[in-house]
Order: sequence, then C-alpha cells, then structure tokens
Amino acid sequence: MDDKLNIAMLGHKRIPSREGGIEVVVEELSTRMAALGHHVTCYNRSGHHISGKEFDGDCLDEYKGVKLKSVFTIDRKGLAAMTSSFFGAAHAAFGKYDVVHFHAEGPCAMLWLPKLLGKRCIATIHGIDWKRAKWGGFASRYIKLGEKLAVKYADEIIVLSIEMQEYFRDAYGRKSVLIPNGVDRPIPHGPHLIKEKLGLEKDSYILFLGRLVPEKGITYLIEAFKYTKTDKKLVIAGGSSDTEAYMQELGRLARGDDRIIFTGFVQGRMLEELYSNAYVYSLPSDLEGMPLSLLEAMSYGNCCLVSGIAECTEVVEGHGLVFGKSDATDLREKLQFACDYPEEVNRLKDGAADFICQKYNWDNVVGQTLELYRKQKSDTRRGHGRKAWGRNATAQSMGYE
Repeated sequence: MDDKLNIAMLGHKRIPSREGGIEVVVEELSTRMAALGHHVTCYNRSGHHISGKEFDGDCLDEYKGVKLKSVFTIDRKGLAAMTSSFFGAAHAAFGKYDVVHFHAEGPCAMLWLPKLLGKRCIATIHGIDWKRAKWGGFASRYIKLGEKLAVKYADEIIVLSIEMQEYFRDAYGRKSVLIPNGVDRPIPHGPHLIKEKLGLEKDSYILFLGRLVPEKGITYLIEAFKYTKTDKKLVIAGGSSDTEAYMQELGRLARGDDRIIFTGFVQGRMLEELYSNAYVYSLPSDLEGMPLSLLEAMSYGNCCLVSGIAECTEVVEGHGLVFGKSDATDLREKLQFACDYPEEVNRLKDGAADFICQKYNWDNVVGQTLELYRKQKSDTRRGHGRKAWGRNATAQSMGYE
C-alpha cells in the first residue's frame, strides 16, 4: 500500500497566518505532513486579513511544500466562512483526496459535499463555536447545524479537550478522538522592539494576547487590573475578529488608566518579545476550545493566570494561577497576589516551559492525526468504512437520518 496520502484541509482563514488558533493548527499540521512526503492542499479564503488589509500577506500557490488554493469568498461577517467553506468543500469533493479534513464547526455544514462523492472526512472541533457571543441568531444556528452535520457525516471527529469529548458523548452519543494541540519550544528574546515601540522592559507588564472577542473575558481583566495596586502595565495585544464594537467598549473601559496599552494585532518578532518578557500572562476566557496562546505563553516560561474553565485548567494542571470564571473580584485578588509575591511567580515560571513542551508536542499530534487518516484510507480500501454518506448507528438512533 502506498503510504503517502493525498490530503485536503479547509475551514481556516488562510495560511501562513496568525489570524486565529485554527490557522496556526492548520499550518503546523499541513507543513509537517508535507515534510513527511504527503500531498497536502489547503483551501484558503480570498479577501483581506481579518485585522485589516495592512496585514495581508502575499498570495502564494505553495508554502513549505503545501499546495494553496484560494477559493471565492464573500468578505463580510457571517458570510466569509460560509462561502469559502462551500467552494472549498465543492472543489475537494471532485479532487483526488484520500482524506478531506474540516476544521471548526461552521465549515462542517458543508461536510456533506465531499461525503456525497464518497470522500473520507475528518472533522476537528476546535471549540463549541455556536456559543460565542459575537455571533447573532442566524449565524449561531448555522454553526450549530455544522456541529450536527459533523456528528452525522464525519468518519471521525477530533476534539481538543476532555470537556469537548464529554460534550459530544452526552449531547449526541457520538464517540470522538482526543488529539490536543501542540507547541514547539521557542527561543526567548530580549525586550528590544517592545522597548522601542511600547516602552516595555522585562517583567514590567501583565500580558493578554489573543483575539479581542467577548468570550475571552478581557472586560474582567481590565476591571480587575484597574483596582490592582501595581506600577506594572497591562498589555492587551490582538486584533478584532468582526468585533469592532467590542473593541470600542474595551477602549472606553480602559479610559483613564494610562497603565493599559492596546497594541493591535501583533506577529513576528513583536509577538515573540511580548511572550518572552511578560511578568504574568493572563487568559480570563469564559469559553475556549484549546487555547494555543496559553500553550505558547507557557512554552516561553511564563507564569499564567487563567480562568477556571476546564479547557484552561486541563492545560496548566497546577503549573499556573487560577481564578473563578467571570469573577473580576477573584481575578483582582490573584493579580494583586502575583504582583506582591514575585517569588511565587518565578517559581511557576521556572517549571512552565519544560512541563508544557513535554506534555504537548506537534510531532505527536501529527503522528496521531496521520494514524487516523490511514485508518480511514485502510477502511475504504477494504470496504469496511461507512457508506458514502458516513452514517452511523448512533446518528440513526438519534433521529438525524
């Protein structure tokens, strides 16, 4: 049997890009698989970078051995993901692929297209996206439809946390495969660019780095920090994700406290220096899938302060500080504790990188994912796979047929 696979991936915005965690995951998976000799095609959205056209990259046909196809996209909130995933799925349906890998719930609404032509389909659920506050009624229902169609038609569902695995079991009786995200050990950098651009020194700031969206809990962080007695700064680094009104709300909330700095979208050396020199990294989210920014922050040896949701506590496992979900008062107390007891912060920093880099490894993630692909390819050749529409007994028994 030919061991090299023909793989299609879709559901991300575009690679190479850091527009969100999904883009990082797709880039890591696809480029590493291509380096192993597999034939990988990624279906990129057309249109502008979500944080503004000033961040647009070159339109490439290939990246690190991965073939890139740009598909038609209506570049508007709520329509970009829908249109790009439709045209990507339609193209993949007629391609010579062993596996079509969908990323995120919304794009899975189009998973039936390649299934109709007998393709083997994998769905990675990066988070329960229909719960996200930025989506209105129609968009939320459409994303929930994608979740249900993934349950009905996907040959395998990959989830990133035990919490999500239990969700699919309890809500649908559907088995899923737990394959978490990975992280590489980085090389830390001194505070050169951030000192020049932002006036920041090592250990002089508390960092949030991620998309500025309501479920990230940034309002709690600002409210808590404003009542924290410290001369450290609060650096909020990240761009919008169809959330301009929310960004304006954050600006109003921070008004009057000159310790709070908004950097906008960051990447490259600026991002690396922000991670490398933070005193504490905070992720106060109400909702997550598996936060890549948290893995990255710990890989740089940061003391991390996170909300007590399972998706965060599963990652830190006692190697960070935890406050109660949505509790700005508890968050303020934990921030004050961190500022008052640097020896405890340094203790948590000392073990963070070794712990997280041993626990989460991209090579392991790629190996497990390829094993799942090969299982699907083997099942297809032996004729033991599901029917072309990917139905299963659980979905039938629950009335999805």
